[in-house]
Formats: sequence, C-alpha cells, structure tokens
Amino acid sequence: MEQRDVVIIGGGPAGLSAARRLSELGIAATVLEREQQAGGAPRHCGHLGFGWESHRRIWTGPRFAERLRTDSANLDLRTGHTVLGIDGNVLRVLNQRGISEMAAGKIILATGTRETPRSARLVGGSRPRGVMTTGALQAHVYLQNFKPFERPVIIGSEWVSFSAILTCRHIGVRPVAMIEAKDRISAPRPGGLLARLIYGVPVWTGTRLIAIDGRTGVEAVEIERHGRHARIACDGVIFTGEWAPEAALLVNRPKVTLAGNVHGDLKTSGACWREGRAIAEQVARGQA
Repeated sequence: MEQRDVVIIGGGPAGLSAARRLSELGIAATVLEREQQAGGAPRHCGHLGFGWESHRRIWTGPRFAERLRTDSANLDLRTGHTVLGIDGNVLRVLNQRGISEMAAGKIILATGTRETPRSARLVGGSRPRGVMTTGALQAHVYLQNFKPFERPVIIGSEWVSFSAILTCRHIGVRPVAMIEAKDRISAPRPGGLLARLIYGVPVWTGTRLIAIDGRTGVEAVEIERHGRHARIACDGVIFTGEWAPEAALLVNRPKVTLAGNVHGDLKTSGACWREGRAIAEQVARGQA
C-alpha cells in the first residue's frame, strides 16, 4: 500500500493552493483529481473575474486554471484519480489501472460544490434535451465549442446566474428571461439592472417554474407569476445556483480537514485559493 504524508482530494483552487503551500513549507502532498485536467470549475468559466485575490491579475477562468496548473508543475498531482471511499486514514482510489489503496497521515478534502440539477428541484413536465446547469452550459460552450440552444430561460438569480448570461452572450445566445421565485434577486441589486439594460434579459421576480414542456427538445416552460400561470416559449432551461457540497466522501465521517467550497457558505475561487493556503499552514503546524 502506498503511504503519503498528506493527500488532498480535489485539484481545484483550494486543493492546488494547499498543495503548493505545503510544498513551500517542506511537506510533500499528493493531489488526487478525478478529472483529466486540474483547475476545478474555473476551467470552463470563460469570462473575466478570476485571479485577483490570488495573483493580483484579472483573468478568464481558463487562464486562472492554467496558472494554477503552472504553479503546481513540480507537485505530485494525479489526474484521472477518483477516491471511492475513505476508511480511517486509508483511501480507495480508482484510476485507469484499477482500484488501489493509499494511506495518508493527513487528508484534506477539497472537492468543491455543484449546482442542484433539475432532478432535485421537483419540476414537473417532460424531460426533453436542452435542460442543464450553468456548469454543464459552460462545459458545452468553453470546452466543446457547442451551442446547445438559442432562446433559453435562466432559473435563479445568484451570481452564477449572471455568469450564465455572460456564457450565453459569448456564443450569441439571448436568454428569454431570468426568473426568480423570491421577491428580489439573490445577487446584489445592480445585477438585475445590468441584466436588463446591458444584456437585454428581463428579470422576473416572484416567478416560479412549474413545468418544462417539449418532446425531443424544450419548447416552452410553464410559470406562475404573482399567482397567475403563463406559458413562455423557449428552447432551453438553465438551472443555476442552489449549491450543494460534493461531500459524498463524508458519509462515514472520516477524519479529514475541509477546504474550499465543500463546506460553509459559497466562496469565490480566490477565497478558496486563500483558504487552501491557510489550511496547509494549519496542517503544517499540526492544528488540522
């Protein structure tokens, strides 16, 4: 069985910054990342807004992720490695060669978070293609250069919802509307004004998605707005926000240290980067 001093699960901003800081402190760490490329969610966020908190630069998400990988060039970073479970200090790891076990003196869990998909939101109607989260949309657009629709509806009004607008704009797609069930948007108020005046996307608060209609593809959505039902023609639905931590590995309550968006309130990539460094320093001092 392979023995490692510190194993970090997750190769996003928190995990990579923790590994680098540990290296700076003279502690070798192994990073296990299930994707074939490290960098986390910023890899498919093609708009600006990344890098200031960590490198005092304004980059796109992919450029930020690239810099994180460059910073990690001399570290033990293993992509295509999925941790199946943790038993005490032993990890079961799957890669292309099969399943193996790895023992760790310390384990840092930095698996991040994900948006809640339609399946967990109890939305009625049919199940046509063209329904996705912001993360899936960004993967289509920035990683596969694919336009999945022309006139989607955006569900939710968190910051990531406005990221969905920017992603749509990148490929010449104009959303029909952004709808929010609450009486005000979740992001700071200027966001709604920007959506309407700059990007031409109406923002409807007090509006609830009832059902999605369509046979092979999305044709319309049924909404309830201020007590009245309406049918809105569209060809796609983007579910945004309602974040859930990627915490499946915590089911057996292993002794691990959490870093980044796998715990607490949703944080920016820069804040996750900073937290990863702070956690590394705590581990080095024996405080985590």
